[in-house]
Amino acid sequence: MKLIIYSPEKTVFEGEVDLVELPGSMGRFTVLKDHDAVITTLQPGNIRYAVAGEESQLAITAGYAEVLKNVVSVCVYL
Repeated sequence: MKLIIYSPEKTVFEGEVDLVELPGSMGRFTVLKDHDAVITTLQPGNIRYAVAGEESQLAITAGYAEVLKNVVSVCVYL
């Protein structure tokens, strides 16, 4: 599945990932391959994602995310 993280200034990350964990407004949730479509706002916290078993995190202050057809698009304020 593809993850794209944008901030107002630049593209922060773009690549294939195994999973994405997001700080949704209604609580944290994990997105895996073939996840149903969803749009959500994000609260302050960390976005966690794994590439080939190696995990990375990114601290955000706000944003929103869209999951559609194995593409997770995230617009954030850092």
